[in-house]
Amino acid sequence: MPSRRELANAIRALAMDAVQRAKSGHPGMPMGMADIAEVLWNDHLRHDPADPAWPDRDRFVLSNGHGSMLLYALLHLSGYALPLDEIKRFRQLHSMTPGHPEYGDAPGVETTTGPLGQGLANAVGMAIAEKVLAARFNHAGHEIINHRTWVFLGDGCLMEGISHEACSLAGTLGLGKLIAFYDDNDISIDGEVRGWFTDDTPARFDAYGWHVIRGVDGHDPAAIDAAIRDALAVIDRPSLLCCKTIIGFGAPRKAGKASAHGAPLGDDEIAGAREALDWRHPPFEIPCDVYAGWDARERGAAHHRDWQARSDAWRAEFPGAAAEFERRTSGELPAGWAEECTRRVEAASATAENIASRKASQNALEALGPMLPELIGGSADLTGSNLTKWSGSRVLTRENGDASYIFFGVREFAMTAICNGIAVHGGFIPYTGTFLMFSEYARNALRMAALMGQRVISVFTHDSIGLGEDGPTHQAVEQTATLRLMPNMSVWRPCDAVESMIAWKSAIERREGPTSLLFSRQGLPHQVRTAEQIAAIPRGGYVLREGGDAILIATGSEVGIAMDAAALLADRGIDARVVSMPSTDVFETQDAAYRESVLPRSMRARVAVEAGVTAGWRACVGETGAVAGVDSFGKSAPYRDLYEHFGLTADKVAAMAGSVIERTREAT
Repeated sequence: MPSRRELANAIRALAMDAVQRAKSGHPGMPMGMADIAEVLWNDHLRHDPADPAWPDRDRFVLSNGHGSMLLYALLHLSGYALPLDEIKRFRQLHSMTPGHPEYGDAPGVETTTGPLGQGLANAVGMAIAEKVLAARFNHAGHEIINHRTWVFLGDGCLMEGISHEACSLAGTLGLGKLIAFYDDNDISIDGEVRGWFTDDTPARFDAYGWHVIRGVDGHDPAAIDAAIRDALAVIDRPSLLCCKTIIGFGAPRKAGKASAHGAPLGDDEIAGAREALDWRHPPFEIPCDVYAGWDARERGAAHHRDWQARSDAWRAEFPGAAAEFERRTSGELPAGWAEECTRRVEAASATAENIASRKASQNALEALGPMLPELIGGSADLTGSNLTKWSGSRVLTRENGDASYIFFGVREFAMTAICNGIAVHGGFIPYTGTFLMFSEYARNALRMAALMGQRVISVFTHDSIGLGEDGPTHQAVEQTATLRLMPNMSVWRPCDAVESMIAWKSAIERREGPTSLLFSRQGLPHQVRTAEQIAAIPRGGYVLREGGDAILIATGSEVGIAMDAAALLADRGIDARVVSMPSTDVFETQDAAYRESVLPRSMRARVAVEAGVTAGWRACVGETGAVAGVDSFGKSAPYRDLYEHFGLTADKVAAMAGSVIERTREAT
């Protein structure tokens, strides 16, 4: 049987060889953390390589994702369907082994990591998901949810501010199933971190309420094992194992230096490392006994069988709960979903309320929430403004895991990344809440949700200058446009309660990516529609008012302005069509015939109206068209004064439309 060091050296060898072949990558961290990974994966991690989606598996997150070859080596060696040829194709086009771990590319990759600190926040979300599922589905004598989330992280993760946001909340919530390994190697890209990172990290995590294990020798398997067992014994707090390691362990000249971090070691250095590690095998060659020492398939199958037996007994006694668990973990919506949504849309139409769309959003949650026990979300300290809490919400605390609402505190970035972790864990549809302006704090986590194709819903209220007196620091101007630019991000900006209900329905039904829901602070007028118009709303854009002389295209709070402008134009004998466009991306996916029916090419006199930057709408209105928008920062004033100041009024839009009609006639 190979020694523990030999098993760990297999990781080091694969990391050196793959990075060298790719001519790029990060060999230092995999070489430094190999001993820690070997002890964790061989002695403590509960997983089944034959079934990477087993619901009660432990989750492993590589937050310092630049060291991706550590994860790929672990997956390959322990028996996942990640063949050696894919290790050889590290960082190549369409390989299963991209430069940073990407969710869905290889079995066993639990989340996409690379932007430092976000994997750690994802892990917090996974631990929250485990806690809530366990509280909901475990019964006396039947424990079907009982797994841990393990996360590797480095100095860079801890320098990023998101680590403070996420770890502070994790300590407050007492997430005892979360165990983190800090790769304390004193090195980052620029060199020795003592020049820019001298935090007392253990004291910092003590202050968060974590269980901190100091001074673990990250190259001593016995010390690592003892630290893990210490962490496992603490169930009321997350644990941080502070592991002293040497980056590039085994490299004769580059070990312990920044030169081992982010570049191939070079042939000579690799040869020296092979000699120093007593690894006598050619590149990419792993001896059979080493493979046997790593193979986790039999052990994983035993863990899985034990769980299955417990699960079968639970299902026999609680068939209703079992059916609900299966539905939720499969991501399917409940029976009767479509019919109930139709009733709720009809009710919103009949009620005909003139309310802020943020209030309409809360009404949608109130209506749909009882059907969706998997819906879990919260706000970044703006619950009373975002209106993200509904009457059936149960708040997550240290003591209460049977919850559906999270007070995230002022932590927009961590909130979004935590919800990404909840989403990839499975069993939930997570949502977040903050002002649209503060989507900027969450931007990279929003992008990661889109990259991973996760069903995460972002509620962004106070979506424009309509926010009013708080002024330009809080008034979103360019945010709607930039969210629309993000690949795989769906964006809805509804104009009233009916569109708000349908926007929520669309977001919940969208399984292939995240949705941003943009809602107003100010009250908006209800729009009267036919049944055919209501049926067209899910297509992203539709004709709200028929007309043949010009087209007014509007979203959200500006739809009412466009309708009023059309009425003014009618008084002048001009017949203007109004198109409500709550989701440009959804509209763009419709077939050409439908898009032509809404925006006929023959109708060239067009005006777009939106309280945001005009970029993006120019292509829609054409050379002769016009856009009423806001191409500067806002100002502090009551919102009606701001709309007047920026020209977003019915009379000014009507005047703009008149000018466009004249230009169009002259052009033809």
